[in-house]
Amino acid sequence: MLPANRRATWLPNVLDDIFGNDWWSESLNSALTSTRPAVNIAETDQEYRVELAAPGLEKKDFKIDLHKNVLTISSEKEVVNEESNESFMRREFSYNSFKRSFTLPETVNAEKIRAEQSNGILTVHIPKKPEAVERGPRQISIS
Repeated sequence: MLPANRRATWLPNVLDDIFGNDWWSESLNSALTSTRPAVNIAETDQEYRVELAAPGLEKKDFKIDLHKNVLTISSEKEVVNEESNESFMRREFSYNSFKRSFTLPETVNAEKIRAEQSNGILTVHIPKKPEAVERGPRQISIS
């Protein structure tokens, strides 16, 4: 039997030796940490552009909804990592999800919103209505 002062510490030490020193904290942190992708919003004369950084996600992982001028971008993805050899098998599950919502101004043309995904960036193009597009300065003649 182990002395009283070593009883409480031997199991974590054995687990650390088997799985690595930070196995428990890394597994717990990665499983419980929610991700919220960074977003850039840009405005040009013709459109608003929302760029969402989502590396590792594919086109099929996204859902984009528009309801009453609120644009919602969401994603849910489950990842299963499995490792095995002759003496052990380890299976880790992680579940990542996020939801970002943006209230659009009345000046957007909701029927022509389009999205594309490339190199870990989801880009949503939100065109302005023709009457909202700035025409630039014009000369007004005096009669």
